[in-house]
Amino acid sequence: MPLTIKDAYLTEGIVSADGMPEYRDNVPTRNSDAVQRYVEAGAIVFGKTNTPYASGDWQSFNALYGTTGNPWDPARTCGGSSGGAGAALAAGMTPLELGGDIGGSIRIPSRFNGVFGHKRSHGIVSQRNVVDWQEQIGEQDLWVVGPMGITARDLRDALRLLVGATAEKAIAWRVELPAARTTDVTKLRVATCFERPGYPVDAEVLALLQGVARTLAECGARVDHDILPDIDFDENFSLYLQLMYAHMSEDTPEEVRRSMAELLRPLARGDEIVASMGSSLTRWLTVHERRLQLQRKWLEFFEDYDVLLAPVLPRPAFRHDEAPMGKRTWAIGGVERVMMFDVLFWAAFSLVTYLPSTVAPAGRTGQNLPVGVQIVGPYLEDETPLAVAAMLEEHCAAFEPPPGYG
Repeated sequence: MPLTIKDAYLTEGIVSADGMPEYRDNVPTRNSDAVQRYVEAGAIVFGKTNTPYASGDWQSFNALYGTTGNPWDPARTCGGSSGGAGAALAAGMTPLELGGDIGGSIRIPSRFNGVFGHKRSHGIVSQRNVVDWQEQIGEQDLWVVGPMGITARDLRDALRLLVGATAEKAIAWRVELPAARTTDVTKLRVATCFERPGYPVDAEVLALLQGVARTLAECGARVDHDILPDIDFDENFSLYLQLMYAHMSEDTPEEVRRSMAELLRPLARGDEIVASMGSSLTRWLTVHERRLQLQRKWLEFFEDYDVLLAPVLPRPAFRHDEAPMGKRTWAIGGVERVMMFDVLFWAAFSLVTYLPSTVAPAGRTGQNLPVGVQIVGPYLEDETPLAVAAMLEEHCAAFEPPPGYG
């Protein structure tokens, strides 16, 4: 199968720059582990897809390759950091891609471009090797590598190729993901959470998400609305931001670190978070322990439900905006809001606790812009949200190419 690869990942014999001019002549002699798994299964990598600088934005523009537009409306962003991947899929340039997600970077482009994407459970696919971390072999917190495609089955099949141990662990370590809890929509147990206090969703987007839940109910699924685990989601968000900053504090380019610090400082104790997370292992371990306690509550929640439906973002794809990330705003319900808080809140919804999350199309707005739904599943039960994505593909909305790309 011929396919493209997000430019963040090393590809043998093809320039791999991750949007950074300083890597414009970087031609790797090996593949990233995940790329190699595709290649060993028969993939022929014929090109790379655009990212923001060092994959550090929810848009895809850089000084090396310029700005990638959205096939549904070139004046709007295709998302990031796997934005070129999402645009290439929607435009029919490639049948399969490889994304990465630490702040929504698989889910956001999938949603903006009307395709499928899967943020898998943390720890089951090798992260090695990203362009600017070529020699790094340690497992990174939060961040995951995962497939993007134009059908739910493609995601499932790709994930099965990608799952596995790194070379050092492969002598004894195996991953056998359990089968989906059900592939019968009449036996499906669904919870929904489409808004949270302080994090409203655009009315048109909300209506489409509610339509997804209604369709599942009409097909025979049990659907309970506004049901959540016993978790303080403001704390969940705060933990995510602290872990994210700790993750970025050493290996990420300075301009990206500054953007994250700018986001943290308006929060309560923001300056303390920035200072402590950059220097204190004890602080990180405390936050990590609290994260695992939240994960346990999710496990208890998924004893009663198979998946939770949530937004990916509160708005459709926005117009290109190259202002600093922390200064971008958008209007929801007529109120101007800081974009980064809304974006990261819904990205952190499942990410901080390592849960799998699949994005599937949910329809389009009156301006013909795609909307997707986030299908959150139990930890290490990735096949379950993927199975629900297949149900939605059959009963609700499947991928459709943008006008002019059919």
